[in-house]
Amino acid sequence: MNGNRPRLNGKELAFKITLGLLCTFIFLIIVYPLYFIVIASFSDSTLVATGKVWLFPKNISFFGYQEIFKDMRIWTGYRNTVFYTLFGTLVNMLFTLPAAYVLSRREFRARKAIMFLFVVTMFFNGGLIPTYLLMKDLQLTNTIWVFIIPFCVNVFYLIIARTFFESSLPQELYEAAVMDGCSHFTFFFKVALPLSKAMISVIGLYYLVGHWNDFFTALIYIRNNNLQPLQIILRDILLSNQVFAGGAGTGGDAGGYAQRYADQIKYGVIIVSTLPILVIYPFIQKYFEKGVMIGSIKG
Repeated sequence: MNGNRPRLNGKELAFKITLGLLCTFIFLIIVYPLYFIVIASFSDSTLVATGKVWLFPKNISFFGYQEIFKDMRIWTGYRNTVFYTLFGTLVNMLFTLPAAYVLSRREFRARKAIMFLFVVTMFFNGGLIPTYLLMKDLQLTNTIWVFIIPFCVNVFYLIIARTFFESSLPQELYEAAVMDGCSHFTFFFKVALPLSKAMISVIGLYYLVGHWNDFFTALIYIRNNNLQPLQIILRDILLSNQVFAGGAGTGGDAGGYAQRYADQIKYGVIIVSTLPILVIYPFIQKYFEKGVMIGSIKG
């Protein structure tokens, strides 16, 4: 029965209705651009350009996707990007989590000095040209390792992980584990990591997205087309498409794109580059929601 439920007066009911409408409006503002990109990717480009496509797709055609996936460089780029993303994220976590745990231990006397050296790198760096010369001297240019080794630790994520270990793992928990004969290594792998799933999923997702979207590294350090990630290949396709859309040129690596399908290819490139991350997100959403406020903890 609803006898114990308080009845809403007119003002409270109006407030809830207004709040619901406002939230719905904000939701539509956020979702509509994504929806428009999807429908524009298989609608007639002329209708898209003239503003006649805004709610439903018109003159549906998948020519843009056909042209994108017909370019064999796409599959090479996907292969490279998946490897860089998965292996790079694994290396990131292997370096970041142990370092964060060590720097969170109060009995480690050098932790403040080492943390200071880490933080300094957030504000000062050698610049692009010295960094390129360093990578060249280390023989990392034109290799897969330039995506992995130089960027294996993000200091911001290191600080988040260290703060989490400090605030969420009580000293009493470690002392109880030591009484049972537990070493730092055992405590880290069997206690700290299982209790840190939310933090690990958040940092892992950030690293994952960073590797997936990374194009600047390849743009500067990679000249071998067989090592180019997906983002660079999609960029080349998009630039070639812009040339054809302007009516200039008849050839190129991505040649054959019809001018009338210019917007299809442009929006299709966006879908191809973001869809894998959108597919992964729902599987780690529950951990992401728990850990998204980790960075707000002061330590």
